[in-house]
Amino acid sequence: MLDETVFRGSKLCIVGSICRDVKTAPLAPGDHLFRDGETPTDFIVETIGGGGANSALFAAGLGAETRFAGKVGEDSVGAQLEQALLRRGVRSFVRRDPTVRTGSSVALSFNTGSRHFISSQPNNYSLDFADLDLSMLAGADHLLRADVWFSEPMLNGGNAQLLQAARDRGLAVSLDLNWDPLWGSTDTARIAARKESVRRLLPLVTLVHGNVRELNLFADSTDLPTMLARLTSWGAKAVVIHMGAEGAGCYTGGKLTVEPCAPVNQFVNTAGTGDLLSVCMMLLHARQEISIADKLRLSNRVVAEFIEGQRDLLPPL
Repeated sequence: MLDETVFRGSKLCIVGSICRDVKTAPLAPGDHLFRDGETPTDFIVETIGGGGANSALFAAGLGAETRFAGKVGEDSVGAQLEQALLRRGVRSFVRRDPTVRTGSSVALSFNTGSRHFISSQPNNYSLDFADLDLSMLAGADHLLRADVWFSEPMLNGGNAQLLQAARDRGLAVSLDLNWDPLWGSTDTARIAARKESVRRLLPLVTLVHGNVRELNLFADSTDLPTMLARLTSWGAKAVVIHMGAEGAGCYTGGKLTVEPCAPVNQFVNTAGTGDLLSVCMMLLHARQEISIADKLRLSNRVVAEFIEGQRDLLPPL
């Protein structure tokens, strides 16, 4: 059976969001959360947040050489977040910008496995290509562009510059097509323009990542076969799919491989599980001697152990 030693030696660069997360223990969802009152929970904890920063901690915790680039304010929260990365072995390429404030998110987790984020992240909204030190790419194997929707400057050309720079240096490229915060809250023309700006990146992308709902929304699709056909026709080489209770899948070369979830006995961590699955698949991407099915099985097992609280991958602040 494969074990996590296969992750060691990989060199992953990540560009994405970083913030403070205030997380609740899993809550019972219901209308009571929208009424005056108070809801007790087993714990409330502060951790580092942002898909990019979380992915960096996951990769470092699995033994990969990890580099992270993002932006924080010149404030105590930003310094605290960068130190959290450094303590876990992540090499920091974080830019400190005195003109912005480091953001925070409140992450509500539910005992159904669902979650909801309430966020204010001015530092991540303003990330620009000029904030990035491309020396981080030197000698790396793989680049992850996480949180692709947050920054207008990156949507308006910065993402293309970054991904092209990575490809020019021989890196594989992953793109996380997570939820656009503007889906459902702005006009259809603006949503379409934002989608098109990301679709133009796909010829530069080795692995697209996302859950079924997010990927269908991005592809303007209602079913998995149509969504996969559109993503690959737009240029993506392969798609890593978070399938919830059905497990995880990888679509490449016209073939979809799906592996079921590993058993989970208790839900301690729910936020970040998709990011962790994707990180596992990125770190295994270059291991051609390992079958896709085996990669998915190991990734699912790591995620299950994290959900159960067996893996200390996201330290409290």
